[in-house]
Amino acid sequence: MKILVTGAAGFIGMHTALSLLRRGDSVVGIDNLNDYCDVGLKRDRLDQLAGQGDFRFQLVDLADRPAMAEVFAREGFDRVIHLAAQAGVRYSLINPEAYVDSNLVGFLSILEGCRHNRVQHLVYASSSSVYGGNTRMPFSERDNVDHPVSLYAATKKANELMAHTYSHLYRLPTTGLRFFTVYGPWGRPDMAAFLFTRAILEGRPIDVFNHGQMQRDFTYIDDIVGAVVRVCDRPPTADDDFDPGHPDPATSSAPYRVFNIGNHQPVPLLEFIGCLERQLGRPADKRLLPMQPGDVPATYADTAALARWIGFAPDTPLADGVARFVRWYRDYHRI
Repeated sequence: MKILVTGAAGFIGMHTALSLLRRGDSVVGIDNLNDYCDVGLKRDRLDQLAGQGDFRFQLVDLADRPAMAEVFAREGFDRVIHLAAQAGVRYSLINPEAYVDSNLVGFLSILEGCRHNRVQHLVYASSSSVYGGNTRMPFSERDNVDHPVSLYAATKKANELMAHTYSHLYRLPTTGLRFFTVYGPWGRPDMAAFLFTRAILEGRPIDVFNHGQMQRDFTYIDDIVGAVVRVCDRPPTADDDFDPGHPDPATSSAPYRVFNIGNHQPVPLLEFIGCLERQLGRPADKRLLPMQPGDVPATYADTAALARWIGFAPDTPLADGVARFVRWYRDYHRI
């Protein structure tokens, strides 16, 4: 198949493209290489894809509608895995316009490209952030998610609504994946694993919010990518059991699905830091701080629906995943 992977220079995008290439798919990767995260790291990720089968990269911004329309018309994709987005909860408090341009305008470019070019299946990244102020654990796709606590979360919820509209109107099969705290080699520099590791090695204190009373459903990158590829291979159809009188937010009478994709095992943040300390051989100087605006104290994924759909069962223990990340970090930075 020929598959478009957006955000190919990103963390999940690079790993997903590699997995597709290794099984023989043709992959076109696009990215705008913005400077929200280290551009050098993004280029190094792209270097990992060079020479790995039939891969081509195109520097394109999702919000550039004519350029995106040209890419779709020229390439004739079978399927699309849309992972590009303006990420980060805290940054959305500072630069909200970036989230509108990338996550709303850009997502519309993807939907229109799929609609007009007969794409068989659109898989797109949503986020656990959509659960917002919910307190019932674990988070279920059947839960109401109408109370986001950040603009980033609101744009991801909007993506799910926009996708449903195109599934309903144009019968475009779409699947949204709500990612839960992904970590691993080649990870994002603004995420906890990267930030904490850098600070510990440099002898600087680490900021631990909510005075350490945080839990996250840390999910290793290989588990995530395996699920993304398997989901891509199973386009949704209309749910014959969908009841419009009691609508399930995760399914529809249209070819539409939304799934959590997490480890189904929340970990206290202090335990995660402890794993890093053991791998690095150094203690962390923890600066305990209040909760940040837009943040939530805990995430916990109910992954039963994804397990039924594709047999999803993450199998990377936290200690192993952290060890692999630290080995990569030391090698990449030659420490």
